[in-house]
Amino acid sequence: MSSPLTHFDSQGQAHMVDVAAKTETHRIARATGTIRMQPATLALIAQGTAKKGDVIGIARIAAIQAAKRTAELIPLCHPLPLTRVAVEFTLDEAASAVHCSVQAETVGRTGVEMEALTAVQVALLTIYDMCKAADRGMVMGDIRLLEKQGGKSGHWVAGQG
Repeated sequence: MSSPLTHFDSQGQAHMVDVAAKTETHRIARATGTIRMQPATLALIAQGTAKKGDVIGIARIAAIQAAKRTAELIPLCHPLPLTRVAVEFTLDEAASAVHCSVQAETVGRTGVEMEALTAVQVALLTIYDMCKAADRGMVMGDIRLLEKQGGKSGHWVAGQG
């Protein structure tokens, strides 16, 4: 009986999936996540007065860097030549939170879901790091894949399958 987990061989040993036979296609993945905090912490971010500087600007660069280095962090990920990484932040006063979304793209033989997800998490960790002196109780969550396109499995959207 074969396992749906592709990172294990027939003997159950971990391995990097062979993607040599896959077709190169334009692949896109979108991911999102949120960091919740005290209203005063969100105000520091919004006003740009956090002691360590431009929180959102630094988190954007951290997200892009993380996407590019995903294969170094996740043991069985393939290194990918990214063609685009776009990072967006939304400050949500009602929820006292910052929402991050990342779109990663490549032309290759495997998808960019892990790059998008890693970028979101590192962006949120960067916000935490830059604001922890003001608020150690921040909570990161809701990190998830929203959409993926390209490859044999086609187009997938969260909540639709």
